[in-house]
Amino acid sequence: MTNSVKIGFIGAGNISTQYFDNLTKFADVEVVFIADINLAAAEAQASKYGIARFGTVDELLAIDEIEIVVNLTLPATHAEVGERILAAGKNVWSEKPLALDAASGTRLLEAAAAAGLRVACAPDTVLGGGIQTAMRAIARGDIGEPLTATTLFQVPGPESWHPGPEFLFAKGAGPLFDMGPYYVTTLVHAFGSVATAQAVSSKSHETRTIGSGPKAGTEFPVEVPTHYSALLSFEAGQSAATTLSFQQALPRMGFVEITGTEGTLVLPDPNTFEGDSTLWAFGKGEPTTIPVEGSTWGRGTGIVDLARSIRAGVPERATGAIAGHVLDVLLGITEAAETRSTVTIASSVTKPEPLPVDFDPSAATL
Repeated sequence: MTNSVKIGFIGAGNISTQYFDNLTKFADVEVVFIADINLAAAEAQASKYGIARFGTVDELLAIDEIEIVVNLTLPATHAEVGERILAAGKNVWSEKPLALDAASGTRLLEAAAAAGLRVACAPDTVLGGGIQTAMRAIARGDIGEPLTATTLFQVPGPESWHPGPEFLFAKGAGPLFDMGPYYVTTLVHAFGSVATAQAVSSKSHETRTIGSGPKAGTEFPVEVPTHYSALLSFEAGQSAATTLSFQQALPRMGFVEITGTEGTLVLPDPNTFEGDSTLWAFGKGEPTTIPVEGSTWGRGTGIVDLARSIRAGVPERATGAIAGHVLDVLLGITEAAETRSTVTIASSVTKPEPLPVDFDPSAATL
């Protein structure tokens, strides 16, 4: 791994395990340091995954060989921590969302551009074989001209299973900011930029109760709406209806359908890296299964793509620009629901091309 890209982590919480499971196996990157305000958590993950060093954020940022820092802090601090990483001369991979407000997201991206560094952002599930197989099917015309989409994410809420769910009902989370990035990012890959948003929202309960773990039975406040229904229109003329809810007794997860002039494509869950697609063609009777092709490695796929792109001097796939546009859409949905008006989305991005089927984050390429 003499030419591997060295990586540091800020955050050793639950989600870090999914990253470490893969990034400690990929040849093109090497995790060399874990930082967390809870040093015991950082030490535990370092020991579990054979990572030599752990400690504070300041110690991480002082290590010259680290080129990419993975920011797994709480959503409220994503932008602030991202700016600290850039100020230390390092590229950023951020968990979603990029920021909680448009100004912070813009400031972060402008700081990266001024420093000649990169900000890339989750979700990288959209780079998995499942969604990419669907994107290649759309690109080759399997549904004709894409016209509309319907997406649904509806669950009772994560407080029943998550031992510390309070942050998921705080500003910067809720179903819109926690789950919305998976669905909106997929739609941007399929249709391109969102032009306008309309929406309604509701909150079923002012408080919720933790259902599992050491804090089971603890009541906590709900700070944000727990249901959104949005209608998005896209610059290229398509439209999408999307519902995101933490107040549905009947769960429906991973529901994404895209319809064109020749048929409807049912996509796999956008919060996974795998899954077949199903094509319903007009006048053809029974549907056709389109088997997943390409990489089904999990989280960390986008970080490997970022590392390779830095080395090659080409744009990465999960760009900060796309994450910034998705943030603008989520903020637009919020405003539209609050004002009962149509909100124009100011930013615009180029629709990404599908990944080649042979893309493999585990391969040694550097």
